[in-house]
Amino acid sequence: MACLIFVMGKLAPGGAERQTLSLMNRLSERGHVCHAVSVKIPGSLSVRLRGGGTLKCLYAARYLDLRAVRDFAAHVRAVRPSAVVAANAYALMYAWLGLRLSRRRVPLVVTYHSNRLLNAKEWLQMLLYRLFFRTADCSVFVCHRQRRYWEGRGVFSRRNEVIYNGVDTEEFHDKWTPQDRVALRGMLGFSDAEFVVGLSGMLRPEKNHIQLVDAIAALQLRGIPARALIIGDGETREAIQAAARDLGVAKEIIITGLKQDVRPYIAACDVMVLCSFTEAFSLSAVEAMALGKPVVHSDVGGAAEMIAPGRTGFLFPVGDTGAFVDKLAILADRTVSMRMGHEARTTVETLFSEKKMVDRYEKALREICASVRPEHADRVEDKH
Repeated sequence: MACLIFVMGKLAPGGAERQTLSLMNRLSERGHVCHAVSVKIPGSLSVRLRGGGTLKCLYAARYLDLRAVRDFAAHVRAVRPSAVVAANAYALMYAWLGLRLSRRRVPLVVTYHSNRLLNAKEWLQMLLYRLFFRTADCSVFVCHRQRRYWEGRGVFSRRNEVIYNGVDTEEFHDKWTPQDRVALRGMLGFSDAEFVVGLSGMLRPEKNHIQLVDAIAALQLRGIPARALIIGDGETREAIQAAARDLGVAKEIIITGLKQDVRPYIAACDVMVLCSFTEAFSLSAVEAMALGKPVVHSDVGGAAEMIAPGRTGFLFPVGDTGAFVDKLAILADRTVSMRMGHEARTTVETLFSEKKMVDRYEKALREICASVRPEHADRVEDKH
């Protein structure tokens, strides 16, 4: 049994944070003790830790808060973890510095969920983070394309793994009858005859929600009764609504705001999409596929490792609205979308289940901890 500390920048409702908490809880169910640490104010993500795990917030008041680093070092000395797992580069910095200050030789693993740096500031920060990556015991990337991209830019560790994000296929399954779906759509203001295109994710510039607004307007011009259901909230909400007004489709775009349970909203849609400029391996896309929805995804990150074009959804070149609309028009035929959705579900069961993901993480952590001499750190016991 291992004692693990998972470090996150903050508990925001993003894919990396949700994946980390799911991994913690599944490892707890297998007998490991998992503690969570949030570098900054915890945030709005609901946290339910299992198996006696604790949540600690460092309350970092600035980018690099030395008081918070000391607090983390003290936490490491008190908890005596078998390993520390940091989610993304900012959390890695605090974990690396805190471990050095604690003077305990504890294996350090970083799970990296980013696929592109968005501005000059982030590139400068990566020059610093790259040093932490290179001295970490293991980097876990979420798809092969992402690993190749970052290794080519000097971002790697002593050991490097690819572990796909996975979803709980029992929690994410299509349990709604056709009558349930009609009722769900009615509650949202959609008729059964309309073609409902969904997008689940935080409303941020890199998610490019406005391209979905453009696509809905284009589909309407083709005579397809298309509407959009945007599940989430964020800084670009007003820009999305303004674009919809300008194109005369304001009534066709519904924004739900943040939802703790996105499953009924996805179930109400005919197809799910991602228009992002950058993604690593979208948890939202895998969740949609698990719920039996075909996904139309911009060809970024691991999208091509997730989606089989023409079988489980489609890919389109980043920013190419014409190609995006063409793929959506094919899926406006409900017979086609349902067939692809069924195969999408099968793909998730085979390749992207949460169990498969947790198996891979547990195996990697066991091997990494076993490589550290027992007098310096506890070992992860092979329970199998």
